[in-house]
Amino acid sequence: MRFAAAILAAVLAPVCLGASLVDDVHRLVDHHDLTEADREVRAARAREGATAEVAAALSWLARGALATHDLNRADAYSSETLQISLRLLGMRRIDNDPWLPTAVGAAIEVHANLLAARGEIPEALDYLRQQLKTWHGTSLEERISKNINLLGLEGKPAPPLEGASLAALRGRPVLLFFWAHWCPDCKADVPVIAAIQKRFGPQGLTLVGPTRLYGYAAGGDPASPEAEKRYIEQVRRQYYGPLGAFAAPLSEANFQAYGASTTPTLVLLDRAGIVRFYHPGAVTEAELSARVQAVLR
Repeated sequence: MRFAAAILAAVLAPVCLGASLVDDVHRLVDHHDLTEADREVRAARAREGATAEVAAALSWLARGALATHDLNRADAYSSETLQISLRLLGMRRIDNDPWLPTAVGAAIEVHANLLAARGEIPEALDYLRQQLKTWHGTSLEERISKNINLLGLEGKPAPPLEGASLAALRGRPVLLFFWAHWCPDCKADVPVIAAIQKRFGPQGLTLVGPTRLYGYAAGGDPASPEAEKRYIEQVRRQYYGPLGAFAAPLSEANFQAYGASTTPTLVLLDRAGIVRFYHPGAVTEAELSARVQAVLR
C-alpha cells in the first residue's frame, strides 16, 4: 500500500540524543543487523536493568523489525518497550525523561502500523485516537497525530491553517511544505520543490510553507521569540530563496493540526481543499511531480 513507504520513512527518522546505546542500536538497525542490535540491548539490560535508555533502544528494534516486515517480532519488541516504559513512568511526566518519549512514541507507532499492515486500518486509527487522548499535553501529541494523518487524512478536507487562509486558495492546488530552520533535510528538498514550482506554478500550484518556533537559533543557543523570528528569516533568505516569496505562517498549532512531527512534511491539496498526498520526510521529484499532475487533471 502507498502509505507503507511513508510509514517506514517516518518510523526510521533519526533521533539525536548523543552517543549512547540507542545510537549503537540505531546504527545496527540501519544496517539491518537486528541480531547484533538485540545482543547489545540484552547485554545492557543485564548490566543496568530495565532503564529508560534500554526501552528507547528496544523501540529501535521494534522499528527495525517492522521495516523488514517481521511483524511478530516487531509486536514483541513494541510490547516490551511499552511494558518497561510504563513501569518506569509511574506518576512522572513523560517529557521529564530524555528517553521515554522516544520509547513510548515509537512503541505506539509500531503497534498502529502493525495493525495497518494486517489490513486493520480502522482498528489502527481507533488505537491512535485513544493514545492521543492518553498523551494529550505531551510531546507525543504531534507524533501520534502524524500517524493518524498517515492512515486517515488522505481523501479528507485539509485542517485549517493558522496564519493562512486555505479557503482563499480554493480552486487552486496547494502544496504545504512544513519546514524548520534547523532541518537539513528541509534544505535538501529545496531543489525538488523549486523544480515542481517552476513546472506547475503556471498551472496554478501554490506553495505554503508553515514553520514554527523552537526556542533556539544558530548553534542551538536559546533565543527569544523575536530573535528566533529574525533567525528564521535569515535562514529563509540564505537557503530557501529558490522557492520565491511563499507564505510561511508561523504557528505551532499548524504542526499539531497536521501531525507534522517530522520535517519536512509535504501535504498536497487538490482544488477543492482535499488532501491527496501526505508524506513525512523527503520525497523525490518524480513522485511529487506525479502527485501534482494527478490533482491538476
